[in-house]
Amino acid sequence: MAGIVKEILARPIQLADQVTKTADDAHSFKQDCMELKSKTEKLAALLRQAARASNDLYERPTRRIIDDTEQVLDKALALVIKCRANGIMKRVFTIIPAAAFRKTSMQLENSIGDVSWLLRVSASADDRDDEYLGLPPIAANEPILCLIWEQIAILYTGSIEERSDAAASLVSLARDNDRYGKLIIEEGGVVPLLKLAKEGSMEGQESASRAIGLLGRDPESVEHIVNAGVCSVFAKILKEGQMKVQSMVAWAVSELAANHPKCQDHFAQNNVIRLLVSHLAFETIQEHSKYAIANKQKMSIHSVVMASNNPDGTKENEDDDKQSGFAVSHPMGNQNSSQMRNVVANTIAMNNEAHSKNKPPMTPNNQQAKGGNVNAKQQNNHNVVLSGTSIKGREYEDPITKTKMKAMAARALWQLARGNVAVCHSITESRALLCFAVLLEKGPEDVQSYSAMALMEITAVAEQNSDLRRSAFKPTSPAAKAVVEQLLKIIEKADTELLIPSVKAIGNLARTFRATETRLIGPLVKLLDEREPEVSMEAVIALNKFACTENFLHVNHCKAIIGGGGTKHLIQLVYFGEQMVQIPSLILLAYIALHVPDSEVLAQEEVLIVLEWSTKQAHLVDEPLIETLLPEAKSRLELYQSRGSRGFY
Repeated sequence: MAGIVKEILARPIQLADQVTKTADDAHSFKQDCMELKSKTEKLAALLRQAARASNDLYERPTRRIIDDTEQVLDKALALVIKCRANGIMKRVFTIIPAAAFRKTSMQLENSIGDVSWLLRVSASADDRDDEYLGLPPIAANEPILCLIWEQIAILYTGSIEERSDAAASLVSLARDNDRYGKLIIEEGGVVPLLKLAKEGSMEGQESASRAIGLLGRDPESVEHIVNAGVCSVFAKILKEGQMKVQSMVAWAVSELAANHPKCQDHFAQNNVIRLLVSHLAFETIQEHSKYAIANKQKMSIHSVVMASNNPDGTKENEDDDKQSGFAVSHPMGNQNSSQMRNVVANTIAMNNEAHSKNKPPMTPNNQQAKGGNVNAKQQNNHNVVLSGTSIKGREYEDPITKTKMKAMAARALWQLARGNVAVCHSITESRALLCFAVLLEKGPEDVQSYSAMALMEITAVAEQNSDLRRSAFKPTSPAAKAVVEQLLKIIEKADTELLIPSVKAIGNLARTFRATETRLIGPLVKLLDEREPEVSMEAVIALNKFACTENFLHVNHCKAIIGGGGTKHLIQLVYFGEQMVQIPSLILLAYIALHVPDSEVLAQEEVLIVLEWSTKQAHLVDEPLIETLLPEAKSRLELYQSRGSRGFY
């Protein structure tokens, strides 16, 4: 940067020397020219001082101030050249307004003030000696810009405490106004903030990380921050930093990912996903070989589980959409769900016991230390942990900090998973699903909320990606069973803030359930009755995913909806519901009529009349799916139901 600054300063120094020499040759307005010369010499001395200190100068204000100074010196040179006119005729025809000297003199004074401020703001803290910098004349039109310059300059040259205070000031500016945030980025504030986040005190690291999160409010800003190296810096902090700083970094990651999803892959490439999952798992579940990442073998959690469950190597059915042909009990059956509850309950119990005794949770290492009955093979299995993840000292953090860390880790995973198949694979191949299941049951409110949102996004990606669906939510996966179990409990309670994301997640998994599964439908059907419109809408949308033609088990699911009393609720919603509920309700009713047209319940509830009425409602038939589905469903229903069962039709 020193070379660039010297180039910037070269021309104004030359101009200042020319003004000085030309002023000595003036034949008219000599007194005014001498005044300009005096101020120019003072300005030239400051410019030369700046050139000598070019290594320390902050480039952004240097460019702005020196550009303005150069323009002032150009005007001064043009003015004194006119005063060199010799001879009567030249003087007569050379018109110089008296105000021109006053204006140029004032501009030179302003340039002297600007360059003096530049030297002070770029000086080290010791050299400034706590001197109040004030505002330079250039700040008259935009004082905030100079305040930003000052804080960024302190980030470059200040002491540790001063840099922390400067980062806190930038946090306040970025929080208050989007434009201020853009100015901080444009004026080069990202690089020193990242340096402070990596090297500063805990307070400075926190403020710097918060500032980075606040600055990334739009895709362009996030792109700039990512290009500055934020991913590697944040990964290092998540691995080795103090937990308070790590929680702030996790929040910042969530903000950047939310405002520019393209940065998700950059964070994943820097192992941020793995590190976040490690924080989520800390004191949440046991370090167990089934739920750890086998890095060397690149095995997924499900590969490890299936290897232990199928020692003879029998191959599982790969097509999750055609599982109805197997007389195998559903993964959510009583026996398996009880086993899953035991896994989760045992994990929570061990952690609660450890907390009550002020001890770290039981891990393979202290299990081995406590008892010597573990054979060599078990020891090898227990040692499969997240390599490279530093957990030293985390058990001594206060509970509030630990809770915040888990909440922010879940929040970051939620935003990183949104619409990204690769990230969702990384999350589901780790212990994250089991962590989410445990935290949904026992976690604090904000941790539960972010966990539910993360599961909603992961299942949304799995719905569209069959490979992810088969690997992460296969029926034999203990983690997947635990997740479904907890989501179902939330839906059955139906009175929490977690209800909507849980309903969405279950709907996204509609194609993973077997024919024997019936208990998921009932709780969803109950949500159709006397609920808030948004809840009813999400329940109907989820049921549509069970009943749609694309779901291989649509007939079984439609019968379950009818058996749960869903028909009468859907009729009420079609007739009297708000439009956002009315349309998906009619679609679901049409699917049921299409797939189970011979149902006696449909005849008794006079569903055909409802479909006939719907064909006359313009706002309903204008929907593309309804336009194609409704005539076919109506035709099928007419074929299977006698005229006597259709009321007045």
